[in-house]
Amino acid sequence: MRWPGAAMVIGAAAMLPVCGMAQESSSDRAAVLATVHRLFDAMRTGDSTGVRAVFHPAALLATAAVREWAPRIQVDTLEAFIRAVGTPHDEAWDERIHGEEVRIDGPLASVWTEYSFYAGAQLSHCGVDAFQLARAAEGWRIIALSDTRRREGCRGGGAR
Repeated sequence: MRWPGAAMVIGAAAMLPVCGMAQESSSDRAAVLATVHRLFDAMRTGDSTGVRAVFHPAALLATAAVREWAPRIQVDTLEAFIRAVGTPHDEAWDERIHGEEVRIDGPLASVWTEYSFYAGAQLSHCGVDAFQLARAAEGWRIIALSDTRRREGCRGGGAR
């Protein structure tokens, strides 16, 4: 039996179905980003009900930071975050994002975006938000949100 030549193997491989990430549609991308924007709109107005509406009930929230030269990870519950947003505070919490990267494969999406966080008009900190979202019967829901936080090297601005 003769082993097929390289050209035959390459040709056969080219005819195999392509596996990998499904193409994201512009409407899916818009719907995913709309979910993220609804979160920040609700934070800005202190709307805990609006915050709850964009999350899956079992969502995971985590912050990775460096404090006193050591890496730290803080994991919070969704309930603690919702309570913090809904507790009256003097300044609006205005998280402005920029440079969103969206990836979608069927019912799973991720959004990686830089942000600048303002307490009222004052820049507080910045970093990166990493969202994981899943498509549910009622639409896209955040299933995990991780972020970094720093006070140096921040650039102001971002979308509202």
